[in-house]
Amino acid sequence: MSDSRIDYLRSRIRDVPDFPKEGILFKDITPLLADVEAFRTSIELIAERLDGDRLDVVIGIESRGFMFGAALADKLGIGFVPVRKPGKLPAATYRAEYELEYGTDALEIHQDALRAGQRVVIVDDLIATGGTAKATGELVERCGAEVASFAFLINLRFLKGEDKLAGYRVISLLDY
Repeated sequence: MSDSRIDYLRSRIRDVPDFPKEGILFKDITPLLADVEAFRTSIELIAERLDGDRLDVVIGIESRGFMFGAALADKLGIGFVPVRKPGKLPAATYRAEYELEYGTDALEIHQDALRAGQRVVIVDDLIATGGTAKATGELVERCGAEVASFAFLINLRFLKGEDKLAGYRVISLLDY
């Protein structure tokens, strides 16, 4: 069964060939972000899919995960915690390294950002190879919290990022 809201969101994603390097077809979400109704719809659809989950905190992955994560936290009436690139957080942090589809990187979270037993949803705009999401899940668990689910606007299924998240609930709105 087709959902016209999903078709609407898909119409607001722009394909950019050969970005950030040759051979990659980049899914540009800036037209969706510029369309208030499309952005609002994306947050509503993610919230609907999380309905019934007991959640305490939304984790947003730098940087586009901040936009979706903060808006989702507001919609759900729960807190928001950022996971950032190294050196961007001012207090003691945990660090996790990961591989991207075109390189390596690391993420950090404040050591006191979460409490033991809190249930979180980890949010980002897109899942590709799953390295960023997996590293974020490791950071959450290192804080003593529990990953209830992962939520993405876009899932690039051909890169099999969900395989790295086996055992977790994964929500995505647009699959390519």
